[in-house]
Amino acid sequence: MKYIFILLISSILSNAQVKTDTLDLMPWPQNISLTNGNFALTKNFKVNITGNPNPRIFSRATQFLRRLDGRTGLFFDQGFLTKVNEFPSAQLQINCVANGKTGINEDESYQLEIKSDKIIINAPSDLGALHGLETLLQLLQNNSNFYYFPTVTISDFPRFTWRGLMIDAARHFEPIDVLKRNIDAMAAMKMNVFHWHLSDDQGWRIEIKKHPRLTEMASDGNYYTQEEIKTIVKYADERGILVVPELDVPGHASAILTAYPEVGSKTKTETDKNPYSIERNAGVFTPTLDPSNPKTYQLLNDILDEVCSLFPGDYFHIGGDENEGKDWDSNPKIQDFKKKNKLENNHELQTYFNIKLIPMLKKHHKKLMGWEEIMTKDMPKDAIIHSWKGTKQGVPLGQAVANAVQNGYKTVISNGYYIDLMLGIETYYRNDPIPKNIILSSEEKERILGGEATMWGELVTPTTIDSRIWPRTSAIAERLWSNENITDLVSLRKRMKTISFRLEELGITHIRNKEVLLRNISNNQKNNALEEFSNICEPLKIYSRNIGGTEYQMYSPLTLFADVCTTDASDALDFDSAVNLYLANKNLENQVLVTNFLKKWILLNENLIELSSNAPLIQPLLPLSKSLSDLSQQLLLIIDKKQPVNPTLLNDLLEKCNSKKHVHVELAVYNSLKKLISD
Repeated sequence: MKYIFILLISSILSNAQVKTDTLDLMPWPQNISLTNGNFALTKNFKVNITGNPNPRIFSRATQFLRRLDGRTGLFFDQGFLTKVNEFPSAQLQINCVANGKTGINEDESYQLEIKSDKIIINAPSDLGALHGLETLLQLLQNNSNFYYFPTVTISDFPRFTWRGLMIDAARHFEPIDVLKRNIDAMAAMKMNVFHWHLSDDQGWRIEIKKHPRLTEMASDGNYYTQEEIKTIVKYADERGILVVPELDVPGHASAILTAYPEVGSKTKTETDKNPYSIERNAGVFTPTLDPSNPKTYQLLNDILDEVCSLFPGDYFHIGGDENEGKDWDSNPKIQDFKKKNKLENNHELQTYFNIKLIPMLKKHHKKLMGWEEIMTKDMPKDAIIHSWKGTKQGVPLGQAVANAVQNGYKTVISNGYYIDLMLGIETYYRNDPIPKNIILSSEEKERILGGEATMWGELVTPTTIDSRIWPRTSAIAERLWSNENITDLVSLRKRMKTISFRLEELGITHIRNKEVLLRNISNNQKNNALEEFSNICEPLKIYSRNIGGTEYQMYSPLTLFADVCTTDASDALDFDSAVNLYLANKNLENQVLVTNFLKKWILLNENLIELSSNAPLIQPLLPLSKSLSDLSQQLLLIIDKKQPVNPTLLNDLLEKCNSKKHVHVELAVYNSLKKLISD
């Protein structure tokens, strides 16, 4: 009897696992058990909150109702939640034991149970309850007659405590509404740290009342007032998200030195009163703060006094990366300073500079964080090392992370999560914060706090930034939240299709703004062909667009075809699946799957030529489209007509399809075409 019971339970669990495959949850929960029932939604659905939560739970639960309203059209009778235990008989009961504090190392766990007549969310604090509400929204299902939640039990918690997104507002300035909608998307994906990059060579973006020249001379009028900063911090806090500011010093300092050249490291001449100016191009530049000048620290102390007061969190990011030290090397006064202080090299000089900032931050109860260049033997162990470089000069992947944690530092990983590299989701999803090729102790692993998706701003504007962040960052969010064994790419891609629409519901513009750009490129003509072409093209990757940083300036609008295209081009993925099926079994059904694409691309080229007669921005696309059309015609002769084709001609056409010289995109179907030809 005992074994029959075990088999029965195994059967139930097996069926539950099959059923969970129908759910589009992201990040995937740690533990989930699904049964056959459902909770049907009606107009009288209500929410009740108990416990001792942070007041943010009331506004977020109210917003949960409105989002549910928007999807179902039920327009619930309940309006606003304002206090504990307002509706004791409500169908959804949320119990938050304690008032959660926004930050890392907080208990963000929750338990969600959906029965046929009641839904219960239990959480140690409102932080976990917020996550439970997001999961509940993702569970919404429907049939032809009504909306419902499946009956399920979920026990969930994050694998890592630091799950961040960095947005660079220094290159292309990003207005408040852009930040708010991305914070909403972060909350939906259970991310909890917004890293705000506020200064660089291309701009100073935060109001400093004691030093107004910073925004008057170094912002082009695009900056955040202190009131706007407070607004974003409050907005993020209401969603359980910590805001970590970054002011990048001592390098990346062109903007700050445009306003205050007297603290720069260049050797000055009588005729060159201000050798600095805001950079309009991308790249790494030499302007660097002077670590030997007391006025440098006086200015920074004034700045930090104002900035730290705006951010209540425990962490302040000082940057510290990519300081080439050229201005230090050429300045005799700085060289004398190094000798006097027995500093052997520029790394030690930068460490001297970094350590001078620590008491400025400590008086505001802030811990120093910086890119991995800040790590030296003299850096205090409570600093957080932000790893970003990856493999270089023979150093194995993950070694920088290992070095940091083995030396006693807590670490956040961005290496492998640079979303501005425009790589596909597989690259990010398969990148685990804990190095697989290096043995670490359990204590060392615990020092790996988590990771950040990193969105540098050289090639994004308010119109396009969402399409560069989402939905790919949801894959990173899952890697940072879910069990390390959740790695199924097929499942990920399937769930991301739904998540993409849910992000649009929150205000993310990655779908709607594509149409805006397509209309511009097509000169407001019907742009079906242009959209189809965008579904097989991807932007150039790994900074191979804008090589040298001079083709686009920081005021460039970025409204070209490359700005329309995104990674993981949808038709390219479908074509690759069709090719794989055909190569495995060349039956008629699979043959048609492939040839339908080839026929579509021949017609697509003709349609683009027609569109281009009244759309100059389409003209540069035509050589790439023609190459694809020509190759498709030859492949049809082989596959459909069974005719031999000259192999040299095929390979020449294939290589033309691999060209990256046209409008900064590449054909994402190239590798699949190569498989067809190589067969």
